Amino acid sequence: MPTFTALTTLTGREPAYKLGEAMEGMTPEPTGVGVFEMEDGSGLWEVGGYFEEEPDAMALAVLAAAMGAKTFVVSELPETDWVAHVRRELAPVEAGRFFVYGSHDADKVPSDCEPLLIEAAMAFGTGHHGTTLGCLRALDRLANGGFVGKRVVDIGCGTAVLAMAAARIWEDQVLASDIDEVAVDVAQVNVVANDLEGRVTCVEAAGFDHPALAQAAPFDLVFANILKGPLVALAPDMAGAMAPEGYAILSGILNEQADEVIEVYAQSGINLHHRESIGDWTTIVLRKMN
Repeated sequence: MPTFTALTTLTGREPAYKLGEAMEGMTPEPTGVGVFEMEDGSGLWEVGGYFEEEPDAMALAVLAAAMGAKTFVVSELPETDWVAHVRRELAPVEAGRFFVYGSHDADKVPSDCEPLLIEAAMAFGTGHHGTTLGCLRALDRLANGGFVGKRVVDIGCGTAVLAMAAARIWEDQVLASDIDEVAVDVAQVNVVANDLEGRVTCVEAAGFDHPALAQAAPFDLVFANILKGPLVALAPDMAGAMAPEGYAILSGILNEQADEVIEVYAQSGINLHHRESIGDWTTIVLRKMN
């Protein structure tokens, strides 16, 4: 059975989600609708739908015009087992002591590593993206330098790979939060798959706005692998949630955006400790001053 996609872009989170909701009511009905902020710093959002039969071009045109979006681009996709395809394409990732792999590569896990099982079909955070890889490397460097995380939180956790990495090497419980309910469910599945129940707690929250996070603060290590805009907005709250001399590992930052993020956090008393660029992305490690 053929699969069709219909994709467009527009400015603004609210109109993007409204357009996504409107697409769900189309006839023929889409099998799925996605709304994503583009990671290029443009401020644009992508809205797309999957259809088992060709979507109504006139209905798409009306929706695009009503929401101020660009004209939808409709494409027919070949019949492909995408999960199997992704599994073939994604090799295991080594980041310092960490080895991120899918179940299809379970026989390749070295004996002298900290293994993290993440399925390729899951939410963002398989270790292949420069942002996740940079965060894992940063964590490995801190641990190699003698740092031990006692209170750790992963904000915008996605698959919870960073929270699980911290739980692998330190004994204390780690918190993982995401604003997306589906991501929290995925994170919890991964926690169970990695035998980390009771070590990693996953909650749905925007930033630090959750009773579990408020009770656990102040944190001596905060992960936030999100995007520049949310990171900048989060700076004051993060300063309040971090312990003196605590660290923050931040990513989701394009190379050209890194200096601005560093400056914003410096204004809150959280200064640059280390930075690394992988491809187009920069990961920064910051430390809160007394």
